Amino acid sequence: MAGSKPLAGLLVVSMEQAVAAPYCTSRLADAGARVVKIERAEGDFARGYDNAAKGSSSYFVWLNRGKESLVLDIKAPGDKALLARLVAVADIFVQNLAPGAAARAGFGSEALRARHPRLVTVDISGYGESGDYAQMKAYDLLVQAESGLCSVTGRPEGPGRVGVSACDIACGMNAHAAVLEALIERGATGRGKGIAVSLFDGMADWMNVPLLYFEGTGKPPRRIGLAHPSICPYGAFETRDGALVLVSIQNEREWAEFCARFLQQPDLPAREGFRSNVERVAHRVAVDARIAETFRALTRDECAAKLRAANTAYGFVNDVAAFAGHPALRRVALDTPGGSVTVAAPAPRFNDGERELGAVPALGEHTARIRAEFAR
Repeated sequence: MAGSKPLAGLLVVSMEQAVAAPYCTSRLADAGARVVKIERAEGDFARGYDNAAKGSSSYFVWLNRGKESLVLDIKAPGDKALLARLVAVADIFVQNLAPGAAARAGFGSEALRARHPRLVTVDISGYGESGDYAQMKAYDLLVQAESGLCSVTGRPEGPGRVGVSACDIACGMNAHAAVLEALIERGATGRGKGIAVSLFDGMADWMNVPLLYFEGTGKPPRRIGLAHPSICPYGAFETRDGALVLVSIQNEREWAEFCARFLQQPDLPAREGFRSNVERVAHRVAVDARIAETFRALTRDECAAKLRAANTAYGFVNDVAAFAGHPALRRVALDTPGGSVTVAAPAPRFNDGERELGAVPALGEHTARIRAEFAR
């Protein structure tokens, strides 16, 4: 049974590239919206990030399924007029050009909503549309660094990068959620809404715990690799056969059961340095060393069996190859210009079945048809 498409009948026009805006519009396309992706003659530069997915970029395949590719030069009067006709009948207009570029081209969000009151506009930027940072180029890793995310990521020796585009994805998720809210409001009021989302603001929200911790204690959270700065034990331990197993103890009841059934040391929670989470965090080196002894004496499978018996939360530190074969990984097939590829399925699961996902477009694949459809 194919899942429903609740946004069917809506038209999204998006002047987009890279990750954040395409993430938002790909989810709208998944839900049935018609998404017309405006590309320059050279295409969205994310098309060139790699060629790993049957000749297409892995980024582009992930974020552009179900869209129509329309190549325009909006400096050319005819193409600018075509874009204006598209926007005039659109429900949602998304852009992540450099701040001010859309307005200079005649497609500023405020002016568009004045002409088309039902239109929902989405402006995506790096650091917002105003202020000292507005004109800064803002790619994902730059914002990871600027937002402090890198400072709380990695090992004690130095900061690290989150291995996926966390700032772009956070921004795209926020934009998607805000669009759905604006559509609900439009259903009640008949009027559209302006939405502005930046990469920095999205990650700033995610950084609230480190921020509050710093302002409450005067110290930033410690960077401790595969461990948790505020909880102990919560980290990875190596088994006799070289696997890494990460365990998470969330309360004193779990700690007592872990000590009794996994460590075989039921009296440990009564000893100084082991009695509470606050004490354990302060004595992390000693706590982790005691736990590591038990892990080193057991194989991965033996550890898993004992941890399950102790009702301890645990997970294996997998590499990408192990993730690719993970029993919980759900996959869906996508058609691309180079052939079918399988991707991790969209996270939401609906009770009426899996939604059918559209194909990934070749550059300009729909240009002729859209030009004819929206001709004067």
